Amino acid sequence: MDPLEALRAESGLVAVVGAGGKKTTLYALAARAAHDRSLRAAVTATVRIPIFDRRVERVVVTDDPAATLERAESWPVGVVPEREGEDRYVGYDPAVVDGLAATDAADLVLVKADGARTREFKAPNDREPQLPASVDTVVPIASIRAVGEPLAAATVHRPERVAAITGLDRGDAIRPVDVARVLASDRGGLRGVPEGATVVPLLNKVDGPELRETATAIGRELLERAPTVSRVVLARMIDDEPIVDVLER
Repeated sequence: MDPLEALRAESGLVAVVGAGGKKTTLYALAARAAHDRSLRAAVTATVRIPIFDRRVERVVVTDDPAATLERAESWPVGVVPEREGEDRYVGYDPAVVDGLAATDAADLVLVKADGARTREFKAPNDREPQLPASVDTVVPIASIRAVGEPLAAATVHRPERVAAITGLDRGDAIRPVDVARVLASDRGGLRGVPEGATVVPLLNKVDGPELRETATAIGRELLERAPTVSRVVLARMIDDEPIVDVLER
């Protein structure tokens, strides 16, 4: 299946949250939308984002992202409010992204809405995620590589938050059910999702048959635990054809 279709990211305002492949997913969706479907795809953030100029046609630092996108001639385009140091950009206030999405400046606006410091798994703090109110689709991400690893900062961003949701102690091995519990929790993957938004969890880094079995177990558990979730996507987002499976109720 096409990843845009699988993740319900074919148009509108789409935000990615969680850990284990947010940026890869953003850039893959943007490229697919622009190059395969000729869509006007924009990449932005409501939190800090590493420099990504090489992943899109160009990045523009601007206080008026809508006007910038209206003038764009090649896609995908990145828009950010300012650069911070040598290695990252600052994100927009979510209300600015709402304003951008309300215009006709882009067909698809892809948003990084929280951080994870390159970890495989996370639960958000009280200030996360920074979701625009008008978001159409939220994609909570977790890496299958977290399963079997100890609950520790080397693998998990904010391990104390994961512990609070799952009941695990620091150092305990992360189980498939723990990943499902976090993604299905309103203190985890569902935190701050506006009423009416579609949620499509993504289990990433499914690199082989054994990991596919693990991901399927997580996905089935997640569908049981989260009534508002009707689809879970298994993928390896670095691949040219990234979708491994789509689980539905």
